Amino acid sequence: MKEIEVTGVAFKPAGKIYDFLSCGIETKHGEHVVVETEKGEDIAAVILSPRPMIIKNMDEMKKVVRKATEEDYARRAKNIEEEPAAFAECKELVVKHGLDMKLLKAEYTLDRSKLTFFFTSDGRVDFRALVRDLARVFRTRIEMRQVGVRDATKMLGGFGLCGKEFCCSTFLRKFDNISIKMAKDQNLILNPTKISGVCGRLMCCLLYEKESYSGIIDENGNTAKVEFTLGKAEDEGGNI
Repeated sequence: MKEIEVTGVAFKPAGKIYDFLSCGIETKHGEHVVVETEKGEDIAAVILSPRPMIIKNMDEMKKVVRKATEEDYARRAKNIEEEPAAFAECKELVVKHGLDMKLLKAEYTLDRSKLTFFFTSDGRVDFRALVRDLARVFRTRIEMRQVGVRDATKMLGGFGLCGKEFCCSTFLRKFDNISIKMAKDQNLILNPTKISGVCGRLMCCLLYEKESYSGIIDENGNTAKVEFTLGKAEDEGGNI
């Protein structure tokens, strides 16, 4: 094991944080860097500034290549501009090949060494012929990545029953296990349409008050006496 300096970055606004070797590049929260990935070079936001960490296997670590430059931002903007056309082309080919899959998004790496198409499907899809056609059209490596319904919802974004943007697409960096017991402990009506999110899974917000309820319900399931103290609440744009 060896102590080395790493930088924590995320590729999406509420994406998982990955550690990369800092390589002496000083960065701070919110800055963008170009990192090497298995797919090629990509741009990411710094979430955790360089810090020491004990690494077991240096070979598994990827590097921060440089701070993002104006040229990198321009390349990313060009990629984002052309991704809808790639998505439309792939969608036509999916129909042509008669594949049972729902296409979600197309995404270039910064250096355009790989084009990834995200999709959902109830089962396994044989997309080998599709990949051949896509590689011929776009002249780059193609990856078809199947994701679950929660990841699909996080990727596409939207608004929940509360009227606010999905937690998963705005600030939740990982999915926790949500159980029906959490809804029972909160005395919620066990109506699937009331306690399930757009993804069809139990809503992530059931977890937020879990600790509070676990402290007022005894081992027999009875609600314990709770003492309250007077306080002052302020309304900040709908958030109390």
